[in-house]
Amino acid sequence: MFDQADALLLARIQFAFTISFHFIFPAFSIGLASFLAVLEGLWLKTGKALYLDLFKYWLKIFAITFAMGVVSGIVMSYQFGTNWSVFSDKAGPVIGPLMAYEVLTAFFLEAGFLGVMLFGMNKVGPRLHFMATLMVAAGTFVSAFWIL
Repeated sequence: MFDQADALLLARIQFAFTISFHFIFPAFSIGLASFLAVLEGLWLKTGKALYLDLFKYWLKIFAITFAMGVVSGIVMSYQFGTNWSVFSDKAGPVIGPLMAYEVLTAFFLEAGFLGVMLFGMNKVGPRLHFMATLMVAAGTFVSAFWIL
């Protein structure tokens, strides 16, 4: 009896840590993507180097938060199946398609344009780079829509 309760408690603590850790990073990613789009738009409009410097600074932080959100989200989705297999079996037909829609629409949109956003500043034109930043920002909102 105590072994099962201890294992259940440990599984709950582990999932609580994972979900708490994961909750932080997508929220930052959504806000930072929009902020980056505004900064790059202001740089294109005004030509002030200050906006470009701010964009480059926050872009590094965005890359880290985006990567950490993806990694913690993958771990969290596996924990649904391993820690709560009966729940996943019952709720899977509802939750599964929503998670698939999020991956097929928002995540691929974000991932496709994230490479241009991170590494294309000197390789593509400024307007194309701005469009990539806008697409990443739009992808974060679509991702939040499917998850929430």
